[in-house]
Amino acid sequence: MNILEQLPIPLLSWYRENARTLPWRSAPTPYHVWVSEIMLQQTRVAAVLGYYQRFMDALPTVEALARVEEDVLMKLWQGLGYYNRARNLQKAARQIVDGFAGEFPRTYETLLSLAGVGEYTAGAIASIAFGVSVPAVDGNVLRVVSRITGDDSDISRPETKVRMREALLQIIPRDAPGDFNQAMMELGATVCVPNGAPNCDNCPAKSFCAAFLQEKTAQLPVKAPKRARRTEERRVFLIFTQNGEKRVALRRRPARGLLAGLWEYPNELKAVDHPLETWGVHPVGTQYGGVGKHIFTHIEWHMTAQIVYIEENDLPKGWIWADRAALRRDYAVPNAFQSFAHLVEERL
Repeated sequence: MNILEQLPIPLLSWYRENARTLPWRSAPTPYHVWVSEIMLQQTRVAAVLGYYQRFMDALPTVEALARVEEDVLMKLWQGLGYYNRARNLQKAARQIVDGFAGEFPRTYETLLSLAGVGEYTAGAIASIAFGVSVPAVDGNVLRVVSRITGDDSDISRPETKVRMREALLQIIPRDAPGDFNQAMMELGATVCVPNGAPNCDNCPAKSFCAAFLQEKTAQLPVKAPKRARRTEERRVFLIFTQNGEKRVALRRRPARGLLAGLWEYPNELKAVDHPLETWGVHPVGTQYGGVGKHIFTHIEWHMTAQIVYIEENDLPKGWIWADRAALRRDYAVPNAFQSFAHLVEERL
């Protein structure tokens, strides 16, 4: 991959002229870099900005993250999805507080010992916050390298990632590893984009990019197709108090599995008969609530909502009543139920 040797100088020049102004870049402490990189996994920058600022306002230090109650943490994360990212953040924060006296480990290898920190995140923290010359290789970077070098290997295969990472390790500037890694991310996010045609005219690698010169940008990178998602047909029960204060019923999901430990509107697979009876819920009024859909990585939920009214004291054990203020302030209800948020708002 000698072609990559031509990349650092024009890439860094391009980055310093075109880098987006982002809050974690203006103050690249290890804590800021770490939280932003975890948030940005599977999530667009535009979606992260507001969450990042609220998170930092509430939890400005690793010590604050380590001691915050889980429900508060989940509420701060609500809407970002992949909630285990937040739980691993807290696990790692406690590792840092308990095992490193509150100081971030400064080496790539030690960063890998933290919960939820893989090779990419460790590389990002080590290079940006501590100036360690180690690559940070994610999907954006793999795509950029694949196109520049004309490599048609499947980038979803571990051996391809290892080989490309080794190639980047040979060219990463020792005096600017953080800028180099951020430039690679930036190039993949804004120019050498994943969906649609890349903006090759504005690419600093245009003069030597194999995919551009050979007109193969549409064919690269090569990536094996994802497994088809399975579909689940579910019924969602929006259960409200019949009289008195307007409140909606929530139950906590199991501690393990999909959306573990979050609050939800009670729901069940459509194939399950009479779930209200099984739960011991006795409706005094019901109506149709419409349909919704949510796509997870491996599962797609097709949901039909039923609006149910019950007496206040008819709530099953372990469930709670939440009024509008509590729902907004205290309870993290995942975006999977966003299709029905307006129905709940109208009735609270």
